[in-house]
Order: sequence, then C-alpha cells, then structure tokens
Amino acid sequence: MGDKVRVAIVGSGPAGLSAAAHAAARGMSHVLLEKTDHLSDTIYKYQKGKHVMATPSNLVLRSDLDFEAGKRETILDTWDRQVAEGKVTVRTNAEVTGIAGKSGAFTLTLKDGSTIEAEAVVLAIGTQGNPNLLKLPGADLPHVQYQLDDPTEYVDEHITVIGSGDAGIENALGLAADAAQGNVVTILNRRADFARAKGANVKLLEEAEADGRLWVRRETSPVEVREREIVLETRDGQEVIRCDRIIARTGSQPPRAFIESCGVEFTSEDRAAFPRLSPSFETTQPGIHVIGALAGYPLIKHCMNQGYDVIEFLDGNTGLKPADEPILAEKFAGLPGRRSVDEWLETFRSKVVILQELSPLQMRELMLDSTVHAYDRGEVIFTRNEPGSSMFAIAEGSVLVEVNPEDPSITVPIETGSIFGEVGLISGRKRGSTIRAAEPTVVVEFSRLAALKLLATAPSASRAVNRISIERQVLQIFGSGLTPADIAGLVEAAEVVSVPAGEVVIAEGAEDKDIYIVRVGSMVVEKDLGGKPVFLSYLPAGSYFGEMAVIDGSKRTASVRAAIKSEVIRFPGEAFNALLDAKPEIRTRALADMAARREINDFIESRKASFGGAVDMYSQTAQFLVDNGLGEATDVLLIDEQLCVGCDNCEKACADSHDGLSRLDREAGRTYAHLHVPTSCRHCEHPHCMADCPPNAIRRGPDGEVVIDETCIGCGNCQRNCPYGVIRMDAKPPPKPGLLRWLLFGAGPGPGEASYAWRKRKAAEAGENAKLAIKCDMCSGIEGGPACVRACPTGAAIRVSPERFLTVARLEEKVD
Repeated sequence: MGDKVRVAIVGSGPAGLSAAAHAAARGMSHVLLEKTDHLSDTIYKYQKGKHVMATPSNLVLRSDLDFEAGKRETILDTWDRQVAEGKVTVRTNAEVTGIAGKSGAFTLTLKDGSTIEAEAVVLAIGTQGNPNLLKLPGADLPHVQYQLDDPTEYVDEHITVIGSGDAGIENALGLAADAAQGNVVTILNRRADFARAKGANVKLLEEAEADGRLWVRRETSPVEVREREIVLETRDGQEVIRCDRIIARTGSQPPRAFIESCGVEFTSEDRAAFPRLSPSFETTQPGIHVIGALAGYPLIKHCMNQGYDVIEFLDGNTGLKPADEPILAEKFAGLPGRRSVDEWLETFRSKVVILQELSPLQMRELMLDSTVHAYDRGEVIFTRNEPGSSMFAIAEGSVLVEVNPEDPSITVPIETGSIFGEVGLISGRKRGSTIRAAEPTVVVEFSRLAALKLLATAPSASRAVNRISIERQVLQIFGSGLTPADIAGLVEAAEVVSVPAGEVVIAEGAEDKDIYIVRVGSMVVEKDLGGKPVFLSYLPAGSYFGEMAVIDGSKRTASVRAAIKSEVIRFPGEAFNALLDAKPEIRTRALADMAARREINDFIESRKASFGGAVDMYSQTAQFLVDNGLGEATDVLLIDEQLCVGCDNCEKACADSHDGLSRLDREAGRTYAHLHVPTSCRHCEHPHCMADCPPNAIRRGPDGEVVIDETCIGCGNCQRNCPYGVIRMDAKPPPKPGLLRWLLFGAGPGPGEASYAWRKRKAAEAGENAKLAIKCDMCSGIEGGPACVRACPTGAAIRVSPERFLTVARLEEKVD
C-alpha cells in the first residue's frame, strides 16, 4: 500500500507549485510529484538570464507564492525558498506512468514501481515535454535542437531560429544580444504577423531588427536542412542561406495518449486540442482536474491563479470566482439582461461556431482581449469603406449586409453563430459593405491580434473561419441566386492548398479535373509554343481557373503557375459539375468564361507561325513585370522609356501634391525592353507593410490604394517589411515659398522636392520634426487621379492593374 493523500499534484510548473503551496497553506494532505530533480522545469528550461514577464498586468495574482516580472534565476530562487518555508510535500524524480481508479480512490503508479493513493488528482504537467518536431528533409541532422539553455555558449555562428512565438523570439534576442559573440541570427515566421507572441516581445524583436542585430524573415518557411545550410520557401521562391545551427521553437502538444489513458476526453480529434474541462477545471473523468498550459492557459499568472483556485474548489469553496471575474463583469455590464459572466461565456461559446471547441479557460483569455457590443434593430455596426481590421461574431440576433451601395434595401442576412468582417482581417481592405443589426443583436468584436492568435492556436476556429470564407468567396464569384445550402457539398469538398512561387498548379496536357480559386497571391497562365512558354494572362486573387477541362472533359489547354507564394482553394471536378447540374445558370456563366479563354487559345494557335519574336518579347516582358511586383500588385506605375524624355515632371508633381516630398523615384527601379518599373508603391493585394504596424496606421482605400494615415509613429516596421523599397522615412519639410515668388525673386528651391540641404537648414530653423513613413497613396483624395500620370507631357507614365495589362490582348495589339 502506497502513501495516501487528499490530492496528488502532478507537475511542478507555475500551476502545480501554486496548487501545492495553497494545499500546504490550508493544511490539506498532498504531494507534489515532479519527474525531474528540480522544481518548475518549465521555468528552469528558460534560457539563462531570461526576463520573465508577469502579464496580463491588470490581472490580480492569487497565490501563496510571490511572482513579479524579473530574471529567471530570481524567480526560481524565490519559489524554491517559499516552497521550503511553506512545508510543501515534494517528491522529485517521481515520474507518473499511470493513473487508475475513480474519484475518491485513485492510484498513481510511478516509474520506479511505487504507488500513491489520492482522493483527487490535479494534472499540471504542461506540454513542454512534447515539442513539435520539424518534418522536413535533414531535420534529424545534429545541428537541429529544440531547446536553448544558455545563449552565451554560441560564438561566431549563423543561427536560424524557427518559430514565431514568445520562445522563438526570446531565443533569437538572447543569441543576438551581445555583438561580441559574432552570431548572425535569423528568425523565421511563416506568417506576416507575430500573432502568438506577447506585444512586448514583438516590440523588442522589431527594435533589434531596426538596429541590425538580427534578421527577421516573414512569410518564410524552412523546406530542407543541409550541412551548414537551410533552404527557405519565401514569397518569391526558394532561397538558400548559411546555417550552422537551428533552434526550433515550434510549439508543443499535450501528452494525449497518457491523458486519455486516465479516462480524460479532449475537445476534438485535433492534435492541438485540449482536455474538455468544467469551470472548476474538472475533466470528463470525475476527480481528475487539469490546470496550467495543459488547460490551454499558458501565461504564468493565469497558471498560478488556477493552482490556487483548484485547491479552493476541492476544499468545498465552489462559489469562488476566477481572478479575472471583475474584469469580465465590467466588460459584459452593458449587455442586455442580467446574466452572469459564466452565462455570457457559455452563450458566446455555444452560439458562435468558431468558439464551440474552446474550453471555459480559453474563452476567458480570449474575452480579455476582445470587446462585446449590443445593437438595436437598424443600428449600423460599420459602414462601407470604413477602416477596420477586426472580426465580428454574432452571439445573438442577426445582421444585414447592404450589398448594393446605391440601394440599401438590397441586403443579405448573416445569422446567429456566424462571423463577418473577416475580409478586413485577412486583407486589410476597408469595409466592403455597410452592416446593420436586423434585430436586437449581441456581437463579439475580436481585435486583429486577438483574432489572429485565435486562428493560430485553435484549429477548430481556423477551420470554421476557413469554411465561411470559402463559402462566401464561392457565392461572390458565381453570382447572386445561390444560397449556402446550394454550395454546401462543394464547400465541404474544398481544400486550401499553399503554392510556392513558380510551382505549377495545372499543367498543359494533363487530364486532371479539379477547379481552383485564387485565394491569396496570383497566378500566371502560359501556353507552350514551340517549346517556349507564352504568357497568356494574369489571374489575381478572387479569380477562378480550371473549369474548361472540368466542364467538357478535355485535357488542360494551358499551364497555370503561381506568380508569387499563393494559396488556392481546390474543388473536385465532380462536386463542381454537381453544382452546375443543379444550377444551370452557373453553367451558362462558366461557358461564357470558357468562350473568352478559348478565344485567346485560338488566337495563339492561329498566329503561332508568324509572331515568334513578338511572343518571346511579350512573355519575357510579362515575366519581368511579375518578378518586379506585378504578381501581387493592385496598381503599379510603369514608364514607357520610348516616350519618356527625362523631364522629371512626374517626381515634381508628386512632391508638390504631398507636402514637398516625392513618393516616387523615376530613375530607380529596373528596366526591361522599353518598360521601366520605378520605385513607387505597388499597392499589393496583401500588403507586407501592414504587418506589425503598432498603431494600425496603414489602411486600404476602396479602390485598393494603400495609405499611411496621421497616426504613424515612425517606427519603421513598414519600411523594413516592404520587399520593393518604396517606403521612406523622412520628416515633413517646412513649407516652400510659392511658385510666383520662386519665378520672380528666386525664393525657395522651386518646383518638386526640395534638396536635402535646404530641408535640413529650414528644419533646423523651425525645429526638427519626427521622421514618419512616406509612400505613394495613388493621390487618394486629390481630384483628377495620380499627379505623376497627369504631369507627364508625353504619356510615358501610366498606372495599371496587372490583370488588365498582363494579357495576351496586349500582344494582339502589337501584332496587328
């Protein structure tokens, strides 16, 4: 017979330590089981000297142990001392291998064969022992590691950190902290935003990047590990960089097999799912409770509060409310009815599709970072063209989407449980429609960062948002008259596929029968002519392709490849044909689109014997333009060098329209044949400059223009993130004397951008202004359109959208 206690606590991280300390303080018989030879292995494994944060700052700490922001070593010393002083019963080197029995009579078996009997069990084992291993060629090489103990150990190495969460950022910062070590540190993030990390860590990373202490590679994923090298998949294709060491901080997963062997159920089959818990942390196996990171609450202060609370619950204090109760109560105070915090949390979780698999603890954490609103019937939630990047979920009631700006009476309903505003979240565009409450409605508004974190950490939420966005994209592309029920089968069969730059999605002559929608990025369509690819057309996000072979059963008549790193939605041909059979009007539209595309193919076939040189020139020119940003542009400035006389009127007009600072550099940029792409904003479909803008100062206009508003703080993140070098950091210059004063008296620098010397001298006289981000805004709000185009005396400067410019129709014009 083993030892018998009221509660056995497994794991001595912050949650387990706090639970054991409170059990000792209340005189409850207990034992704290730790499989290593030291306490708090979670914090112990932090890198040496790490600064540990105590967030969220507005949350009260409820624990018998002290905790405040500070060095790793200080926190560990404090806890070791307080555990000893509090007479906490601890067994180290005590790994639990099995838990059997039922509430009131559990038997825990340890690795050494001994047993412990307990009336209740608290699992606080975290997830750190189960890291997500890299799944790519070469990942088993010896220079790949999943833990960083002491960043000062490494000298004169090229080190790549893989992972965009707090651990990855902190490791990268530690490795780059001392320039004398001579390390070249690169951190990879497959997304544009660091959604998983704390804001303070992201700020420190951006500061280190601005200082040149490390490299941040956004929208970049590793694809192969080699000796002293790593192959990266970037937005523009593959790249190889030197790499002597890889620190992979790619997260971890719960030890699911062990937990399920105890009789505990999870919220879903997802590998990243968490155990199903009650508000008192009890699992589906009565008597077994889960707290800490294993419950989906990884922040230290949250974990310590849970440790305190679970002992209170076990001791009969069932009325205890979590420490965040007052914060949430204040947040929900303006909602209708007299519901408690728990009732509102359950309403949100049960009614909103994307939240249904979250635990009560995850719901609390999410709501701390979100806002709730109540609207009366007819009240506007947001208006068309209004800036906004948040996402909304309908908990009660419904909303109406005004689909026709000319006639607000034409609306489409969105019902309880669904979401809206996801387009602004994904693309950063202004609101595409006005949305108003159809009845008394309660919605949850997720800030951009809260929404991105939710999608990154909750697979069920990500799946639900994906499904809704796919459904809406299909409805938008194939016209009115369709309902969600009509396309349910097609949406269920859909698959989102990531496509590296240059990869072929459809190959000419192939017999596959799938259809695709471009979700993110862009595609180019090519046809083989005499062994050379002929550039037929450009497909931006929102286009669909592949329908010709699906409808008539023919082989593929052209190839389609990714212009840049893209995402496509793949639909099986059978599911699409089923929709066409059920909705003949959709077949009619698809046949019309096919006819237009067949005209292009017929044109190529009819002229292939006579314009080989023109085809080569056109295709090479088109590829040059794609390589220089048209692959992700919505609007780009081109200069025909056959017409340009070098007068620089374009630059002067730009400066005179924008406080004396030009947004373009005519001479800079690249040229192919007679086309020059100057340094001017491409207004990308998915703007890289929007990533990590602290004040959200970068927004999209209704016509696709990307603008920086007056809330810019001059941090420079946008300049660093722009791959085309079109953003400059500069101070707004003092006003220049007018044109007449310059003409008559020679006052001032004259038309266009003043010289740096003049601006510096005048700024010194008036007092220096802070540098802010400056870029082309397509002359948004200026009558007549872009000043650079209007000022060109020869018509050499044009602004074009790529889908209109990159088409074989341009080739036909040249040939004819």
